[in-house]
Amino acid sequence: MHALVLVMSRFLMVLGTTSHSGKSTLVAALCRLLSDRGFKVAPFKSQNMSLNSWVTQNGSEIGIAQAVQAWAARVEPTEFMNPILLKPKGDRTSQVIVLGRPVADKSAEEYYREIEGLKEVVDRSIQELEKDYDYIVVEGAGGAAEINLFDRDLANIYVARYLQAPIILVGDIERGGVFASLFGTVQLLPDDIRPRVMGLVINKFRGDPAILGSGLKTLEELTGVPVLGVLPYLDLDIPSEDSVSLGDKKARPAADAVEIAVIRLPRISNFTDFEPLERLARVRYVNLSEPLGRPDAVIIPGTKNTVSDLLEMQEKGMADQIKSLPDTPVLGICGGYQMLGREIIDCGIEDTVGTVSGLGLLDAVTRFDLYEKRTVQVKKSVTGGGPILELIRGQIVTGYEIHMGVTSSKGQAAFGDDGAVSESGIVIGTYLHGLFENENFCNAFLDFLRRRKNPAIEKSCVSPKAAKGEGFAELAAAVESNLDMEKIWRMIDLDLPSKP
Repeated sequence: MHALVLVMSRFLMVLGTTSHSGKSTLVAALCRLLSDRGFKVAPFKSQNMSLNSWVTQNGSEIGIAQAVQAWAARVEPTEFMNPILLKPKGDRTSQVIVLGRPVADKSAEEYYREIEGLKEVVDRSIQELEKDYDYIVVEGAGGAAEINLFDRDLANIYVARYLQAPIILVGDIERGGVFASLFGTVQLLPDDIRPRVMGLVINKFRGDPAILGSGLKTLEELTGVPVLGVLPYLDLDIPSEDSVSLGDKKARPAADAVEIAVIRLPRISNFTDFEPLERLARVRYVNLSEPLGRPDAVIIPGTKNTVSDLLEMQEKGMADQIKSLPDTPVLGICGGYQMLGREIIDCGIEDTVGTVSGLGLLDAVTRFDLYEKRTVQVKKSVTGGGPILELIRGQIVTGYEIHMGVTSSKGQAAFGDDGAVSESGIVIGTYLHGLFENENFCNAFLDFLRRRKNPAIEKSCVSPKAAKGEGFAELAAAVESNLDMEKIWRMIDLDLPSKP
């Protein structure tokens, strides 16, 4: 039996009725609002399942959502903010990352068999955060009322019992059934957790919230829990948490209509790399079975399973579509870089044992022979030539690496000792995530595409907004103006007005 945390008012928990209900963004907003009021605040999510991840300063891998929430709180992300990260690999298997380091690939059965030991990791992480922060805003995972998981749920019920913290429950109205999902979730929660739910939030509403009035009143009567407010649908410059968000993406046309096709790999990871581009060009996420068309550039993103996704690209014809565009710039990042090479040699680390032919657009070979992952923040000098990189050669770019496998390439590297560039200079491979957050590279890449599309165009200046620094003020203002903040502050024993 674990002892309860004594200072319970220091924690506030946000649970959801479903995945993608808006828990992550509400936690980010609360972190920013508490930071605005002078408190040192940290986010926490005991267990996250996502292929979008981030590397901390000490090389630990955590979910991107907790990194974003930490930036909202104006603090540095650490592994204690997301001690357990599950990265699905398909076939009911996930890579299990504990305190930022990969442990093993496990099935759900194998994972749950070790759940008691993982509870100790969760406890320790909470205790470490308590040492350094005034308040901790806790995010649950998925739907809070998964009754088949109550006895082994680390992210919702276990943490709620351990902390005995007040809970805000969030429901997504965009997908319908929000009243039923909020009511049903409250009713299905265990008897000891239900009284901890102290507020309900309806999220992603489009329209006049006044039309919900009678429904909100009835919901309060049925649940005995006050509705804190209705949040509008927000389109913010904040990195997406997981692949569910890809379904919400729509190509945003730019004035000069440059089109970039991002290959939507079955196990796509860290597609947040391309969100800075979405504000500046027409970015189209293309499924493997779709026509690629004639985009101005193609990007092959990262993936949790390079070999499996490469084989599927070849089977469904996407590899041939890409190779049929010989004069089109192609950028491969992480797993995409590995695919661009001549071959991949897998010694059983991924899904196969043997050699798989790559796209052959770069003279490079990748080997998977050790269950070791490189996770590091990096700063590199631009060393590649060609029409894209030549103008910024010698300049510095920053990013982070998250990958297994080692790639050896002939010819010029793209960034210091990283990556490769084709002889033509229009095919580039790199392990650097976050590349488009570098203004110099983003400008060079887009300017080349724009001038190529329209030779008469003059050099343009495009300045991508740093994803980790934008959108938080707007998010916090929306939450503050639409939710009853005084009730929320009272939940954690704060006697504060709604605005600083």
